[in-house]
Amino acid sequence: MSAIAARRRAPVRHAAPPRTLREWLARARFTLARRAVQVLVLLAFVGTVHWGWTVASRPVLSGNLSASSLVGAVPLADPFAVLQMLVAGQPLAADVLVGAALVVAFFGLLAGRSFCAWVCPMNAITDAAAWTRRRLDVPADLVHLLARSRYIVLALALLLSALTGLAAFEWISPVAALHRELIYGAGLGLLGAAGIFLLDAFVLKHGWCGHLCPLGAFHAVIARPARLRVAFDDATCTHCGDCVKVCPEPRVLNFAEAAQRGAVAPGECTQCGRCVAICPENSLSFALRSHARRVESPSNPGDPR
Repeated sequence: MSAIAARRRAPVRHAAPPRTLREWLARARFTLARRAVQVLVLLAFVGTVHWGWTVASRPVLSGNLSASSLVGAVPLADPFAVLQMLVAGQPLAADVLVGAALVVAFFGLLAGRSFCAWVCPMNAITDAAAWTRRRLDVPADLVHLLARSRYIVLALALLLSALTGLAAFEWISPVAALHRELIYGAGLGLLGAAGIFLLDAFVLKHGWCGHLCPLGAFHAVIARPARLRVAFDDATCTHCGDCVKVCPEPRVLNFAEAAQRGAVAPGECTQCGRCVAICPENSLSFALRSHARRVESPSNPGDPR
């Protein structure tokens, strides 16, 4: 009997609810890790600004997510904001361009779209909205948008930047506003975050990150060559669908394509780890691209990759 035939005859096993603290921690391990990273990044900014944190007499992390400096020596900049300013024709300092290039290199070549799940402060808001939506059993979406609407918003942001001579999205970005206000003090950014929470919880499931955020669309574009992938073992997968239920970007979990690649396609995937933690068969795991391709070989020996 072939492995595929055996899998089809085997009963589908869904992930059981956690019964112990250990099981809950195992299920929530990536969510807890993401929250820790988000808090640590924010704390580094806050500690530097308000408490004067230093390393070797250099500020730990000054600025904000739009533009910052790590230990006073490594420039970092939001590449989408920089792209808007370039399109708008604004002159930029060399360190800003270098900072944007470093961020693109890190996420584009290695970490994929992980910024959205592991760094962005809005992620905690949208996760809370998704939890609220499940707890209240909110009915179907009140509005419907194209799955790739955020790419239209991305294009509009660049077009408006070119027409106005300003970084269009940066002027209204709820992500940048929320992060600045978490560091320097409350203001309209919290109101924007509240609006996104209401949108996701009661109007459109995954409305902001999944349909509207142009920053997420930008990171999805640059993440396509990234080496970090969610590896997929087609031979052990029973297609129970548990991963699809927890994924904030369920359209990326295309099992046919993942079986051919040996991994979930990069770009749209935020590397949040929910699917890895929930899979009852351990068919999903984090791996570098080369390793993911080695994993696929036994079950897909004919794949030219």
